[in-house]
Order: sequence, then structure tokens, then C-alpha cells
Amino acid sequence: MSECSHNCETCGENCSERQNPADFIEKPHELSSIKKVIGVVSGKGGVGKSLVTSLLAVLMKRREYNTAIIDADITGPSIPKAFGITGKAGGDETGIYPVRSKTGIEIMSINLLLENDTDPVVWRGPIIAGVVKQFWTDVIWNDVDFMFVDMPPGTGDVPLTVFQSIPLDGIIVVASPQELVSMVVEKAVKMAKMMNIPILGLVENMSYVQCPDCAKKINIFGESHIEQIAREFDLKVLAKLPLTPHLASICDSGVVELFEGDWMDGAADVIENLE
Repeated sequence: MSECSHNCETCGENCSERQNPADFIEKPHELSSIKKVIGVVSGKGGVGKSLVTSLLAVLMKRREYNTAIIDADITGPSIPKAFGITGKAGGDETGIYPVRSKTGIEIMSINLLLENDTDPVVWRGPIIAGVVKQFWTDVIWNDVDFMFVDMPPGTGDVPLTVFQSIPLDGIIVVASPQELVSMVVEKAVKMAKMMNIPILGLVENMSYVQCPDCAKKINIFGESHIEQIAREFDLKVLAKLPLTPHLASICDSGVVELFEGDWMDGAADVIENLE
């Protein structure tokens, strides 16, 4: 197997066939301790990937595991807002220290490093991918049982860098019920399979609206295709999240750690039983 003598992320050539994927894996900071890493991905934006990431981290924390989140969506970070974090990350010559949420979840996001939360990140793909890699290599993560990586949508530079650089124990694919989404979900699933990343299952967000009077479930986006996709790729549907003002409100108010509901319990069970 031949080796490349250049930066494969920027050369524009397909070098993956000539190198072992394990060659790209980066080691975390020497003072970090991380047991399991789960990526949360989507084929398109706006489907609730950050919400799913937040809920999973909160659930695992409630089960008394040490949890952490890497907000890898550099150009659209939303994790700090969902957790009500307004402070900034610190560091010294040893490394960068993540910020802890109210319940002790360790979080690193570009918004914790910018002077103002609303400052835009106008960077090219390789630079953004490099920052995400630094969140893994330069941040000191303390005794983490489960780390969740909230990835940007699609199959571009950053997801590819995460798949290649961080030793993921599995990914969860988030989707919405629209028919068009079935195509983009397949793209995300096929990318994970190409990279030999285990797929833990699918989560459908905005799956239905429940009538507050009669409890009837209404499919406002039409019939779901998530079960069909799951069967096609032999995957599990881990959860179906409703479109509810409760979830939107707690994220907008920065109190996602107070959420109530058992929708994601099945997904948390799968993660907890990872070997």
C-alpha cells in the first residue's frame, strides 16, 4: 500500500484507496480520557440534529455518565445556546478547557471562542475541518464516558474529517418525514458505510404533531419514509420526536437540560449498551 507525501484533504485527489483509513485517526489530548464517541449526522440542514445531540447528552448525564459534546457545526453552532452557556472557554499552555453546563456536561463550540456569539465564521472548508480536529486533539476532556459530536449537515469537508480523524464508535442519522429527505438520508447512510463507521440507527424529528385534546397523532409532513429506509439498510429506528412547542421553547430558553419526555429513551439504551 503506497503512502502519500502531501495533505490529502486539500490535494483534490482520491487517495483513500491507497491509504489505510486508520492512518488518519488523530490521538486526543494526552490528558484527555474519552471512552465512547458518537457522531450525530444528517443529510441536510434544519432537521434537528443539534436537538437530538443535546437530548442524548442530557439523557446519558441523567443516567450518571460523564458526557461531553463537540459542536462541529462551525458555521452554525447552536449547542451553547441550547444549554444557556454565555461564558467563554479558557486555556493555557497545556491545552483548551471545555465549558461545563449547569449539570456538568462538557461542551466545546466555536461560539465559546469567539468574542461575540453573532460573529460570522467566514472560513474555507479545510480551515473549518482543522478547527474541528483541534477540538479533539487540543481540548482537555476529563474522564468522558460518552462524547457526542454534533456534525454539520451533508457529506462535505467537516463530516469527512470527523469520520477520518476521530475514532467514532457509531453514528446516529437524523431525518425529517418529508419524501425528499429519504434521498439525502441515503446519502448520509452510504457515506458512513463507505467509511466503515457503524450506524447505530435513525432518529426522525418533527415526526408528528399530537393533538392536545384527543392525543391523535397528525402527520403534518405526510407519511413518513423512515421505516422504509431503515428496512432497506437493515437499520433500527431509534426514536420519533414530535413537533412540539416544549422542545423548541427549552432550546430557545437555554434550558434543554430540563426537558421532559421519553421519546429518546430507546436511543439512549442503544448507546448505553455499546460494547
